[in-house]
Amino acid sequence: MSEDQSQKLAEITTLYEITKVLASSTDLRDCLEQIMDILSGQWQMHNGTVTIINPVTSQLEIEIAHGLTAEARNRGKYEVGEGITGRVVASGVPVVVPSISDEPLFLNRTRSRGDLNQKKQISFLCVPVKHGQQVIGALSVDREYRKGLDFENDLQFLAVISGLIAQSVVRIQAFAEEKRKLVNENSSLRRELSGKYQIGNIVSNSSRMREVFDMIHRVAESNATVLLRGESGTGKTLVAKAIHYNSQRADQPFVVVNCSALPETLIESELFGHEKGAFTGAHAAKKGRFEVAEGGTLFLDEIGELSPMVQVKLLNVIQDREFQRLGGIAPVKCDVRLVAATHVDLEKAVAAGKFREDFYYRLNVFPVYLPSLRKRRTDILLLAEYFLQKYCRENDKDIARISTPAIDLLMQYHWPGNVRELQNCIERAVLICDDDAIKSYHLPPTLQTAESSTNKNPMSFAAAVEHYERELIVEALKHTGGNQTKASKYLDTSLRIINYKIHKYSIEPKEYKLAV
Repeated sequence: MSEDQSQKLAEITTLYEITKVLASSTDLRDCLEQIMDILSGQWQMHNGTVTIINPVTSQLEIEIAHGLTAEARNRGKYEVGEGITGRVVASGVPVVVPSISDEPLFLNRTRSRGDLNQKKQISFLCVPVKHGQQVIGALSVDREYRKGLDFENDLQFLAVISGLIAQSVVRIQAFAEEKRKLVNENSSLRRELSGKYQIGNIVSNSSRMREVFDMIHRVAESNATVLLRGESGTGKTLVAKAIHYNSQRADQPFVVVNCSALPETLIESELFGHEKGAFTGAHAAKKGRFEVAEGGTLFLDEIGELSPMVQVKLLNVIQDREFQRLGGIAPVKCDVRLVAATHVDLEKAVAAGKFREDFYYRLNVFPVYLPSLRKRRTDILLLAEYFLQKYCRENDKDIARISTPAIDLLMQYHWPGNVRELQNCIERAVLICDDDAIKSYHLPPTLQTAESSTNKNPMSFAAAVEHYERELIVEALKHTGGNQTKASKYLDTSLRIINYKIHKYSIEPKEYKLAV
C-alpha cells in the first residue's frame, strides 16, 4: 500500500471514529473533547480548539480547548473579526499561519503556548464551522512546523471535520434549547399549580371553612396521614391538593387514585404494580401508583369503597412503608405521604363489618371534616360569582351579575350535590344566558320546583306571578338607574302601571340609582 493510500485510509478511519462520537452524544463539550483527543493522538494536531458564537453576546467563545485550563478558556474570548480566529469567522475562509511567532495577528490570548519566540516553530490552522451558509464558529489546531508539510490536505481534512461538528452543534444546541424550554415550562406549571392550590385561593369566607383552613395549615408540613371526610362535591380533592402544594413535598408528584372507579381485580395492580407474567396479559413489569408518587403525595379518593383484602395490604404499607409488586418477591420501600378521602360514614361501616377497624384507626390520624354547602350558605353567592366570572371568561361572554330573584333561588336551594352541583348550575346558566344578568329562568328546573327547597308549601299561582313581576321591575330599575319613566319604556308599559306595581310590591327605586 502506497503512502498516499495509507494517508487516505487513516483519514477515513479518523472520520469514522469522529462520526461515531458525534452521533452518540448529546453533550456538546464531551463529544468535542473526544474529537480533539483523536486529532491530537492520531494526527499530532495539538491545542485543538472549537470556538462558537454566543447567540446572546455575539462574541466568539471557546467551547472546548484540548489541554487548556478553565482559566485559559475563559480568556479565549474574541470579537468577530478580531485576531486570526475572528477573521476566519468573519470571512468564512480558512487560514494557515506557517509560523505563529512571525504573525502579528496571532493574539495567543489563552497564553497556552508560552513565549512564542523561545519555542520551536508552530503552525496554526483554522477553518470556519459552517451550518449552511452561516458561520457559527471555528475549528483550529496547532502543528509542529516542518518543511514539506501539506497544509492544503490538512485544511481539507479539517474542513470535513468542521462540517460534521457544525451539524452536531446545531443538533445539540436545539436539543439543549428544547430541554431548557421544557424545564422552564415544567417550573412554570409547578409554580402555577402551587399558586392555584394555595389555601388563600380556595373560595370561602364562612367560619366553618376557616376551621378547615386552620387544619390544613397545621397538618401540611407534617408527614401525617390525613383523612378528608365530607359529602360528595364538597371539595375534598381541592383540599388534598392544597395540603400537598403547601407541604415540603410540593415539588414532588401528586398522584390521584379514585378507588371507586377501579374494579377490585385491578385495584391491587394499580396501587402496587406488577411484575412481568404476574397474570394473563402482564407482558411487562409496571410501576404502581405508590412508586409513581415516590417522594410526593398519594391521594386515595373514595377509600371507603375498598374491599377488605385491599384494606389489609394498604394497612401493611402504612405501617411498614414497604410493599411487594403483584407477582414479586422483593419488598419495595416507599416514601409517600398518604391523603385519603371518603363520603362514607366509616364508623357505621366499621360497626357493620364492611370496613376494617384497624385500617380505620391507621387512616384516622388527622381527620378533616368538610362542611356541606347548605351548612356554609354565606359561601353560595361568593362561589356563584366566582363560577360566573370563570365561565364568562371561558365562553367569551359578558354577563355582569346574577339577578336578585336568581340569587333568592340559589340561597333557598338545599344543594345535595354541594359545590360541584353549584358549579354545574352556573356553567349551564352562562351557556344559555344572552342577557347581561343571570335570571331565575336561566337556572336549572330543579331549583325552580317545590322540591328544590326545604319549604313544603308550594308557591301559589298568584305568588308566582307576583314573584315574576317583581323580578322584571327590579331588573328594569337596575337597568335605568332607578328612573321609573325609563323603566316603563324599557318594559313597554305605562308609567301609571309601573308606579302601581312599585307601590304594591314595596320596591324602592332610589336603591337602584347607582345600579347602572
